[in-house]
Amino acid sequence: METDLLKTGRFKREEHIKRSADIQKLFKAGKRVSVEGAKLFYMLNDRNINRIGFPLPRGYGNAVARNKSKRYSRETYRLFKSHLNIGYDMLFLVYPGNDSFHSRCEQFKTLCKKAGLLKE
Repeated sequence: METDLLKTGRFKREEHIKRSADIQKLFKAGKRVSVEGAKLFYMLNDRNINRIGFPLPRGYGNAVARNKSKRYSRETYRLFKSHLNIGYDMLFLVYPGNDSFHSRCEQFKTLCKKAGLLKE
């Protein structure tokens, strides 16, 4: 397990979706899958990398809760990114509730399986 963690690398700047237009495009035109407490919006991009964003719904706790939730989401993606197919834009949206790192990993894994984003 420890060697898998070392191979994942860091979460690079070009892997972030930050432009509001890109986020709105994913919300409107992207495909979506959901599990209890989370949704994944995704669509093909014309790049050789995956890009991801971590929006939170309005009213998601205080600043500490929002930052903690985004840290969990970023770390989950960093651990799973070597197991994902390449060439997708994604938004990983989580809702307040059971906010633990373990549950976040399970949610992301299940969503990626449903979407067909995991490598065979």
